[in-house]
Amino acid sequence: MRILLIGDIHGNWPALQAVAAERFDVCLCVGDLVDYGLEPEPCVRWVRENARYVVRGNHDHGAAQNVLVQGKLGFKYLTSVTRVLTRQRLGAEGLRYLARLPVSRTVTLNESRFLLVHASPRDPLDEYAPADPEYWARRLTHVEADIICCGHTHQPYVLEVKGKLIINPGSVGQPRDGDPRASYAIIDDDNIELKRIEYPIEKSLDVIRRSELPMNDRDQLCEVLRRGASLLSNGSRLLTG
Repeated sequence: MRILLIGDIHGNWPALQAVAAERFDVCLCVGDLVDYGLEPEPCVRWVRENARYVVRGNHDHGAAQNVLVQGKLGFKYLTSVTRVLTRQRLGAEGLRYLARLPVSRTVTLNESRFLLVHASPRDPLDEYAPADPEYWARRLTHVEADIICCGHTHQPYVLEVKGKLIINPGSVGQPRDGDPRASYAIIDDDNIELKRIEYPIEKSLDVIRRSELPMNDRDQLCEVLRRGASLLSNGSRLLTG
């Protein structure tokens, strides 16, 4: 069985289309379908039609529940300015879909037990779990799964800790590891591959440029996508959100 593992799509439809060309038998999604990118509707529609198991991310929760984001800098600020457009462009049906997603899910595939969470088993929505074996060891004590799939950091990694595998596929729509290509993972029997694929990023940038966002906000969003990193051209670091 060839499993496509994706997450952190963030409304970037051209990036998701590129990843969707990958051959797979089952698709798993670890959340954050929306915010930042301004084409949430086709992204949510594709996930609904093609991902067998999906969990809710913090941005999915925030958009569905219309959570007010406080922040004058960085990603929290970009969340606050794009969320209004996300909700408008997604519509009531899409928002209901996000609201009904579970925050965690356990499934068995190929005789392996998978735990899907957006962030971490301890805090499925918001905890940032880096590629640190000691950090993860403290979070696996009561986890009864062979493979833990997570996202949220926008940085791909695979770890083996306490006999369990942790897989973060990175971000389809907004990588933050210095590589702007869409990131995802393929699990094919015992083989796990972290993959990158180029996509027509100018199409994503054009959607942002044509939006009603203020020019400075458009420029920040475009630069984050171009660089594939959480740094602005002036060297200041965007605050994570």
